[in-house]
Amino acid sequence: MEWNQQSAEAVLAALRAGEVSSAELTEEAISRIERDDEVINAICVPDFDGARAAAHRADRARARGEDRPLLGVPMTVKESYDVAGMPTTWGMPPHRDHVPAEDAVQVSRIKAAGAVVLGKTNVPLGLQDIQTFNEIYGTTRNPWDHARTPGGSSGGSAAALASGFGALSLGSDLAGSLRTPAHFCGVYAHKPTVGLAATRGMVAPTAPPLPVDLDLAVVGPMARTARDLELLLDVMAGPDPLTLGKAHHVRLPPARHEQLGDFRVLVLDEHPFMPTGAAVRAGVERVADALADGGCRVERRSELLPDPAEAAILYTQLQFSGSVAHFPVDDYERLRSRAAGLSADDQSLEAARLRGMVLSHRDWLQVNDRRELHRLGWRRLFCEFDAVVCPITPTPAFPHDHAPDPLARRIDVDGVEHPYFDQLVWAGVATMPGLPATAVPAGRSPEGLPVGVQLIGPMFEDRTPLRLADLLEQVIGGFQAP
Repeated sequence: MEWNQQSAEAVLAALRAGEVSSAELTEEAISRIERDDEVINAICVPDFDGARAAAHRADRARARGEDRPLLGVPMTVKESYDVAGMPTTWGMPPHRDHVPAEDAVQVSRIKAAGAVVLGKTNVPLGLQDIQTFNEIYGTTRNPWDHARTPGGSSGGSAAALASGFGALSLGSDLAGSLRTPAHFCGVYAHKPTVGLAATRGMVAPTAPPLPVDLDLAVVGPMARTARDLELLLDVMAGPDPLTLGKAHHVRLPPARHEQLGDFRVLVLDEHPFMPTGAAVRAGVERVADALADGGCRVERRSELLPDPAEAAILYTQLQFSGSVAHFPVDDYERLRSRAAGLSADDQSLEAARLRGMVLSHRDWLQVNDRRELHRLGWRRLFCEFDAVVCPITPTPAFPHDHAPDPLARRIDVDGVEHPYFDQLVWAGVATMPGLPATAVPAGRSPEGLPVGVQLIGPMFEDRTPLRLADLLEQVIGGFQAP
């Protein structure tokens, strides 16, 4: 039997039954990477010797009667996580030799759970792109169409999963970095509730790995099935041991429902700032039809939904205020003078990006206050609904575009060009208020490219969208190998 496209759950069952050893699984994964990754370029820092050693340790532990949540399962880790003795560069050439001395908290957790780390997966420069390429490690290609991107910034992880390089991967998400690559590559990902999983050590070089609360960004699991997401999330969830005050965040409530027909779902496919392409709209429809056929209460609009236009502006300002916070002073001053020249009537996302880059602390607090009102709105909405189904981006995977100025790039939606970063509005629906969101495969486009949707759930009720994802997978199918 070939194990490389099996779920982690299936692999664990086989390991427990003695049908296969971790050493055998690891050798099979390594051979597949050696065979296929020259073209895909998903694994930028392999650690095959370390993986073989970890696999032998796992087999010896199992022989002694031990069992752990991931014991013996081969997987990958996004390059942006610190792994002791391996480079963490974030794709930045000046830091190509930066080698941290200790593991990120999540890397420690998966190792303690018995996982076998095959290596690190590629990322875009500074994690700040919807594609995956950098000068150090080159370009990662989509396993479905090598002329297209696997997405970003967890593009290497999604491409690795679709290619059968390990059953699980650790990713991260601020602007859809877990969800977009899952959608583009036909796999699963879960953006946890903000603050649920400790992020220490998922840090740009050469910043110290401190237990900070990130404003929008999260770390999360990627896999080929919904149940595998929950398996890995259970290992990842919980506060940083250095800040134990948040221990209550670990006890996630059970899913609201166990049967598909009990769910109440709001389906959205239109955004005021961005049209939804036909292929993605068809994916949303496929999911909506399956939910309705399964007995769910499916609604198409609700007065309770917080204003999506204002949400997109707030998200854009929060996102870009964080992304340029450490820019050199000269660059910052240039941005300030450009923002000062904007017309007060300009309420475009491009204007929001520029204003966000130069928010004063006073202005940022006002934006944050508006965010809290949106969170209140979402709490009210989730009294009436259990999940929201919506796009992740407006299109399937797009062709590689390495134009040096990302702000000058365009995204083609059914033949019409739009500003490149405007495609992030759907990711922001869950990111700005900090809600959990599960990316699930929803079929394929007419050209045969994967299409995914996201299932957004109530804050700290991550098991609800994860359970809905599992039930959906049973009805419409899930991952298919390219």
